[in-house]
Amino acid sequence: MTGRLSAIRTAAPQLLASADLSIETPGEGFSEITRQAAQFVEQSGAGDGLLLLFLRHTSASLVIQENADPDVQTDLVIALHRLAPADGPWVHTVEGPDDMPGHIKTMLTGVSLHVPVRGGTLALGTWQGIYLVEHRARPHRREVILQFIGSRR
Repeated sequence: MTGRLSAIRTAAPQLLASADLSIETPGEGFSEITRQAAQFVEQSGAGDGLLLLFLRHTSASLVIQENADPDVQTDLVIALHRLAPADGPWVHTVEGPDDMPGHIKTMLTGVSLHVPVRGGTLALGTWQGIYLVEHRARPHRREVILQFIGSRR
């Protein structure tokens, strides 16, 4: 295996910025939050560093996924249904048939992300977007904590 490492850039952290993002989900599926994350980075005066995102829930998740073709999101929802179907033999059913599958899907996909920031811009790939994935059937209000640590612009 071969690889090429770029020149190493260093900077002492000068800025720690935080904000809470509230998202009203329409129910199960993907809600893109890339624009809100980029707006937070812009408004915080960020230069180079790291954007941290943390979702404060156990039946929804955060993912970085393709944002060009919505069929990808449709197929991912189908795949998650296959991995954790609502009609599975779950013991935890007190909150409805979609709750335990939601917890499993969250365990598989995660509740936190980190995204490099370069020159005040999210360093996402060309077709990448940041999504909150709602795993429950009905709408919910979800809270995401955004933090930037790094240099000032």
